[in-house]
Amino acid sequence: MSERSERADEVTVRRREDGSVELRVNGVFVMDDVETSSERLLARAVVDLGASEVLVGGLGLGFTARELLSAPSVQRVVVAELHGEIVAWMRDGTLPGADLLTDPRLQVVVGDVRDVVAAQPAASLDAIVLDVDNGPDFLVHDQNAAVYEPGFADVCASRLRAGGHLSIWSMADSADVRALLDDRFEEVTATSVPVDLQGRDETYWVLTGSRPRLAG
Repeated sequence: MSERSERADEVTVRRREDGSVELRVNGVFVMDDVETSSERLLARAVVDLGASEVLVGGLGLGFTARELLSAPSVQRVVVAELHGEIVAWMRDGTLPGADLLTDPRLQVVVGDVRDVVAAQPAASLDAIVLDVDNGPDFLVHDQNAAVYEPGFADVCASRLRAGGHLSIWSMADSADVRALLDDRFEEVTATSVPVDLQGRDETYWVLTGSRPRLAG
């Protein structure tokens, strides 16, 4: 049995006194529904670049997928979500998002994002957006380090069309991720997103590589 299939995580939803929802994995804060600007920016960045067929790594509370589907130009969204309970909670109303799952343009695949990306045909996507952890330096899962390594970046680049984009959410800027993208894409941009995280001023980042050097 592979390391991926052996991993069993404790995923919990916490409702705060103010009515907001917080998602934790193995006791580590992942996200809430109060500050969602960076998740939505992750989607909007590739929509504004013309993407219409997008693969999303991480469903979370659904804000990236919802922002993508709010754009009439978006034709297809594939979401890879490791934790099937999150999808089930959306379906039964424990988490908001049941309406999201009924959009015919959306396909949710429960599984590791590396497997889901690898299963896509070559040069079939306009964008891949990854929000599967807190970034390479703040991992919830040690195994997710592979998401930020050359092998997976090569697979992502090969699944993108000539004008495609790989966009990565990170809790902090990362010189290593910038270099990874620079090796494989003609243009790399880094966008800082100031956020208020439970009363603290923080800055999140969206790192994007555009136009793979060896598309397909």
